[in-house]
Amino acid sequence: MSIEITLAITGASGAPYAKRLLQVLLDKQVTVHLLVSKAALMVLAQEDNTPWPSNHDKMKQHIRETLSTKGQLHVYGKEDWSSPVASGSGAPETMIICPCSMGSMAAIATGQCDNLIERAADVALKESNKLIIVPRETPLSEIHLKNMLTLKQAGALILPASPGFYHQPKSIEDLIDFIVARILKAAGIKQELLAPWGRG
Repeated sequence: MSIEITLAITGASGAPYAKRLLQVLLDKQVTVHLLVSKAALMVLAQEDNTPWPSNHDKMKQHIRETLSTKGQLHVYGKEDWSSPVASGSGAPETMIICPCSMGSMAAIATGQCDNLIERAADVALKESNKLIIVPRETPLSEIHLKNMLTLKQAGALILPASPGFYHQPKSIEDLIDFIVARILKAAGIKQELLAPWGRG
C-alpha cells in the first residue's frame, strides 16, 4: 500500500524547502496531492529563478522534468472542491504545509475555508489526522505565536524552518536537507538525509 501525503506550498519565503521535500517524497514513490497558492508561485519564481507554470497540467509536467519522475503526483487548484483532500472520507492521513505563511496559518487557526489549502487543513484537524505546519517567519508577533498555540492545541505539529548546525553543514543544501529530514521523520517516512543524533 502506497503512502499518500497532501503537500501545500504557500507564499512564505522558503521555496527551496518545499521543492526538496517534494522531490524526496516523489523519489520515495509517495503519492503526493499538491496544492500551490498563487503567492507561492511568486515566491518560487523569486527564490528559485525558475517560474512554475500556473496551469496544473503544465506544473505537473514541469515538476516531472525538473524534480522527479517517480511517485504519483496530483495537482489541484484553490477551488477544486471535488478533490479528495477536501473531504474527510478521501483525504490522506497526513498533510504538510511547507512553507506556511502567517496568513495561511491565521486562516487555518480561525477555521476559515476560503480555498482548498485551508479546507484541507481543516479536514486534517477535524479528522484528527496528522497536520505538519512549517512556518517561516521572523520575528514572530504575539498574533503569530497565539495562532501557533491554537493550532498546536488543535492537534497540529508546528515544525519551524529553523535548521540546526550540529551536523556541521557544508552548504545551503545541507541546511535545507536538515529541515526536510525533520519533516519526513514527523510524517513517519524513513529518511536518509540526516543521521540521527549520536548515530552519525
